[in-house]
Amino acid sequence: MDHQECHQHLNAIEDAVYVIGGKWKLRIILSLQQQALRFNEIQREVGGISAKVLSNELKDLEENGFVKRREYPGFPMKVVYELTDYSNSLKSVMIELSQWGRSHKEFIKRNHQA
Repeated sequence: MDHQECHQHLNAIEDAVYVIGGKWKLRIILSLQQQALRFNEIQREVGGISAKVLSNELKDLEENGFVKRREYPGFPMKVVYELTDYSNSLKSVMIELSQWGRSHKEFIKRNHQA
């Protein structure tokens, strides 16, 4: 791989980490995989996230096309969040990350036992 290709790969990885990185985004996506949820339901499902942070993360996920916000009229107005079809593009990434995470945990356990 030449320098330019390496730089392009690094930029693409940085873009991906920027969009889905951090402590909460993947957890939020996982919480929505089974069904659409209201804000408080997501907050309970994810656990440990403040309302302000959840609000910001949902906005970021919406801006990047992973989450859709739906408003239903009535009193009080009902708002639910659901995954978009585009979010399915993360499925293989999440499976790979999960497998790597398990493998890495085992690697760390083996090396700390020695």
